[in-house]
Amino acid sequence: MNVPEEAKPENGNENEGGGERLRRWRLVLGGDKADGTGVSLAGDDVRIDGALEKLYGAGDDDGRPRPGRRSAGLGDSAPSVARWLGDIRTYFPSSVVQVMQKDAIERLDLTRLLLEPEMLDAVEPDVHLVGTLLSLNRVLPDRARESARAVVRKVVHDLERRLAQKTRSAIGGALDRSARVLRPRRLADVDWERTIRANLRNYLPEHGTLVPERLIGYGRRQQAVKRDVVLAIDQSGSMAASVVYASVFGAVLASMRSLRTSLVVFDTNVVDLTDQLHDPVEVLFGTQLGGGTDINRAVAYCQSLVTRPNDTILVLISDLYEGGIRDELLRRVAALTAAGVQVVVLLALSDEGAPAYDHENAAALAALGVPAFACTPDAFPELMAAAIERRDLREWSERQPSSP
Repeated sequence: MNVPEEAKPENGNENEGGGERLRRWRLVLGGDKADGTGVSLAGDDVRIDGALEKLYGAGDDDGRPRPGRRSAGLGDSAPSVARWLGDIRTYFPSSVVQVMQKDAIERLDLTRLLLEPEMLDAVEPDVHLVGTLLSLNRVLPDRARESARAVVRKVVHDLERRLAQKTRSAIGGALDRSARVLRPRRLADVDWERTIRANLRNYLPEHGTLVPERLIGYGRRQQAVKRDVVLAIDQSGSMAASVVYASVFGAVLASMRSLRTSLVVFDTNVVDLTDQLHDPVEVLFGTQLGGGTDINRAVAYCQSLVTRPNDTILVLISDLYEGGIRDELLRRVAALTAAGVQVVVLLALSDEGAPAYDHENAAALAALGVPAFACTPDAFPELMAAAIERRDLREWSERQPSSP
């Protein structure tokens, strides 16, 4: 394989200007001096190259080894995999380690080794690993279960630390603003946008000003429950990351006294995990990733939880691949929105980019006034604030890259 021209040293001396670039290209390309770089590795570079070779060694486009050439592979024993995990944690930053672990699980079928507690103690915890462990929940041996819980607990704790305060701040502010008063006592409590709109007829063009006859203000926070939130989470295998994030957000929302939060997970069956929201780790181990999908049945159950339609937000997190009765699902969603429920459909709640989803069902929901779009965890607090204030979510969805 030829090395790109920009990587070659200008004067032929690899120690002047191009040496570091050639070293990097050697690590990228693998192989030896015959690969076109002419670079030999030494010291830590040898172990870095070995770690990369075991995962990304030469193979066909589908990742399978080519006959007669060195190939990817970590060996069959847990000790050899543990050594590899130790090497990548030594030589690569945490974000890169997480990507390499995910690739190793997918390319080299390491799932079975995750059933060993020694392996779980060696890995770098992240959302993708939690999703894999949850998919193995039913087959985890007792000796590995506590190690798996420790991995999940660490990831949940890190997510809560990152997202909880932002969520409480955004939603708390939205709840305050959603209660309008006609005689605000402080200037800071005036909702100027609504006040201006309510007094447009009092505009004086000769003075270029508007004279407000009445002020509309924000209400102050009260302890009464102001909104009911129902989170319905599709637990099919492709939604693993969304399940993790939604469980954490569910626990945060449940901790807010102004909200009454319910959490429902579903495949072809529906399970209400609301009573476990105090502990998102328990919520996650209460899920059963994989299996079919009956969104209609899940929405029917959520419909039974609605007692105050105008104060209820239903967040359906699903890729919309429906295995149940599609027409009945659409009728239920239409009935919910007609009753005043704010229905939000998230195709994914994750950082994984544009998701795969059923475009036909997404378009049908959009025709009912319920846009379906993906949302990152960092954007979710703002989305919930917009829903609480009953802003038009179509504008929000148009800013999302995966909107139908």
